[in-house]
Amino acid sequence: MLNPETVALIGATEREGSVGRTIMENLLQEKTRKIFPVNPDRKTVFGVDCHPDLKSIPEKIHLAIIATPAIKVPEIVEECGKIGVEGVIIVTAGFKEIGEEGKKLEEEITQIRKKYGLRIIGPNCLGVIRPNIGLNASFLKADPEPGNIAFISQSGALGTAILDWAINAHIKFSMFASLGSMIDVDFGDLIDFLGDDPDTRSIMIYMESVGNAKKFMSATKGFSRNKPVIIVKTGRFAQSAKAALSHTGAMAGDDRVYDAAFKRAGAVRVKEVADLFNAAEVLDSKHLPKGPKLAIITNAGGPGVMATDALIELGGELAKLSDANLKELDSFLPPYWSKSNPIDVLGDSDIKRYVNSVYVCLKDPEVNGILIIYTPQGTAQPDELAKTISEIAKKAMKPIITVWMGGERVKRAREIFVQNDIPSYETPEEAVKTYLYMHNYGRNLELLYETPAELPVDQAPPKSNLKALIKRVAKEGRAILTEEESKRFLMSYGIPTTRGYPVKTVEEAVLFANKIGYPIVIKISSPDLTHKSDVGGVITGIRSDERLRDEYDKLMKRILEKAPQARIIGVTVQKMVENIDYEVMLGAKKDNYFGSVILFGLGGVTAEIFGDFSIGLPPLNQTLARILMEETKVYKMIKGFRGKMPADLRQLEQIIVSFSNLIVDFPEIAEMDINPLAISNGKAYALDARIIIDQMVEYASQYPHLVITPYPTKYVVPWKTTDGIEVILRPIRPEDEPLEREMLSTLSEQTSRDRFFQVIKNIPHEMLTRFCNIDYDRDIAIVAEVKDLEIRRLVGTVRIIIESDFTKGEFAVVVHDDYQGKGLGYKLLDMVIGIAAEKGLEMIFGIVLTDNRKMLTMCQDLGFTVKHLPEGISRVELILK
Repeated sequence: MLNPETVALIGATEREGSVGRTIMENLLQEKTRKIFPVNPDRKTVFGVDCHPDLKSIPEKIHLAIIATPAIKVPEIVEECGKIGVEGVIIVTAGFKEIGEEGKKLEEEITQIRKKYGLRIIGPNCLGVIRPNIGLNASFLKADPEPGNIAFISQSGALGTAILDWAINAHIKFSMFASLGSMIDVDFGDLIDFLGDDPDTRSIMIYMESVGNAKKFMSATKGFSRNKPVIIVKTGRFAQSAKAALSHTGAMAGDDRVYDAAFKRAGAVRVKEVADLFNAAEVLDSKHLPKGPKLAIITNAGGPGVMATDALIELGGELAKLSDANLKELDSFLPPYWSKSNPIDVLGDSDIKRYVNSVYVCLKDPEVNGILIIYTPQGTAQPDELAKTISEIAKKAMKPIITVWMGGERVKRAREIFVQNDIPSYETPEEAVKTYLYMHNYGRNLELLYETPAELPVDQAPPKSNLKALIKRVAKEGRAILTEEESKRFLMSYGIPTTRGYPVKTVEEAVLFANKIGYPIVIKISSPDLTHKSDVGGVITGIRSDERLRDEYDKLMKRILEKAPQARIIGVTVQKMVENIDYEVMLGAKKDNYFGSVILFGLGGVTAEIFGDFSIGLPPLNQTLARILMEETKVYKMIKGFRGKMPADLRQLEQIIVSFSNLIVDFPEIAEMDINPLAISNGKAYALDARIIIDQMVEYASQYPHLVITPYPTKYVVPWKTTDGIEVILRPIRPEDEPLEREMLSTLSEQTSRDRFFQVIKNIPHEMLTRFCNIDYDRDIAIVAEVKDLEIRRLVGTVRIIIESDFTKGEFAVVVHDDYQGKGLGYKLLDMVIGIAAEKGLEMIFGIVLTDNRKMLTMCQDLGFTVKHLPEGISRVELILK
């Protein structure tokens, strides 16, 4: 539907000022595409024969555009389905945005769409423009130039304004799409489409709400590895209307969750519309900065100071040049130059001064990028300097961005930079902001695909008893688990905690206190009190029987006075953790769009006041757990503060990963708090815990609460080779990178050539990342693991990469030379056939060297057809449906 040979426009007309006329005029600009106007009241439209209805059109329609009154749209969509139209764009307004009547029409269209498997963009949208193929299926009176930037907008009006502004700025597009109400095609669909589009180098998105969050995350993560996705998301300060029942629920607002989701997907979020275009033009640069350290070269002191202020405010750093490089600058700059960064080459600077300064900065290892500022003064002419800088920048291994300040005198120079793909801005602040977008984008991708360390975390803790506990609590009509019930979950997942002992009388309290030893903590247990400390429900540091009796009586009286309606389930006594150095918190909540999210931050009773926390989307591994901590202020404190012992960061990473596994395993959890997670003598202990049950959870899938598919343990299979060697077949993990490197680097030259069509020995991290850090919704790689003298080793891999239409996938398989001829290749390929069938693929295929007879024979034995192609390769296919 987005590359149609035939287009039908329902509602085509010549009436002046009508939507139907504008769309028809736009469609007729491309002379090779067949356009079929549909209007029962007209014979022709602009000289093209008009049809009374869709079924009278003699050809198959790839794209139907509906521009009729809303009341007629369901009937037309039904007709589209009956005649097999590929896709529909509904530009008509008057649906859910006008109230119940419009909402019913929208629901009717949705049912028809599902009935026929139609794809629909809209309703209430502007349409789609693809300048590179001459398609303007919109009612915009605009013709953007063909280019490499795709722009997807949820808002029609704002999208129009942004597009108009961009055209005037000579920004070139591969696509403009307005999505409207998104009853079907949404951001995820178009990102998938654009990921396979060679004309698209970056995607800009104006977003109001995400739509299908799981689809969006999967598509964006796949696209952003190679091409940037830049997003403006409005509604940053909207408040959630739902009252929260935990610290976590109160803290994690909707917008912070969007931030976390964009970061996890590798997308860049910008705050202003202008930043969309600035970022889109530079984030696909060959050389992103390796760090935040910027060298500033300027011929005017004021703009250099402005750039420095912006850099520091936004979290960047001024690069500190080496003494040797400062001395070299001293050799050709006037005696009264600034002697530091920013490098003021002074107002009388010629081109040579600029050029020499740039070369010095390029070779300094402390410099990650260079900002060159020019103001119209001195002997350096703006055009000539721009040409010279462009030549240097094109060859440089570090990014160079430019600011040519002024109006007409520098206009031609800016055009020179644009022609050479050199970022150029009118103000220092704009340039600095864009440089830091470049740095943050590159750093985020690097962190996301960093190889995580192995952690000693139980991947299959006992949880059946916990599922039963949740059912019992729900039967009792409770939504909130008691502290001790909540701590059972922590203990099952290996999270250190202080065990509490429920007591009913003061005498029982004294008995337990003597058993576990003073000092102790005494707490009330109530499902009706979110924060026990608000009503004085927690007493710490009790060190004697006498004080315990006294405090117990005071506690019960105080609760009756301050919270007379609270149901007191009981009182618990627990051993007190002494010498607490730090208090952090760990929590989870369910977001309306992104499902369960995890929080880490400053803990204790002031957690909500200071709001120092970060958010991550489960599942988390060691790297992601570390990033979650690093994004908080409290992280600097727990590394050691004012002589206190630093926290055991590896233990905290392990606790966060275990907590993430807990949240993954229990879609029944709506909110959860561990607050505080106390750190004493470097070790962390959960002092308090609370779980709120989601009584409305729907089990549409195994993980209805997650937008990122966790590690698929169902594919872990024990197996034996034909000579009896025990093998574990399992999905690959990011942590497998060292094992994968060892396997691939020790293949024979022949096996390497059979798998990669060339001999590969030195395998870079970036390549291994693509093999090991995968999206289990789109790719599956099964590895064969053995233990050789108790050392773990990978000896085979099969993978299938699912194409963006989710109907077919390409597989590849390799078995290490030491394990060939043992039935392993046959088993791996058979396993991936089963996975592909389970995922609903219609066909899988592979490309094999024609002289790889063993592989071709194995494929034929498994039912594949073989087609020999030119250049010594063959295509093997297996139809699954």
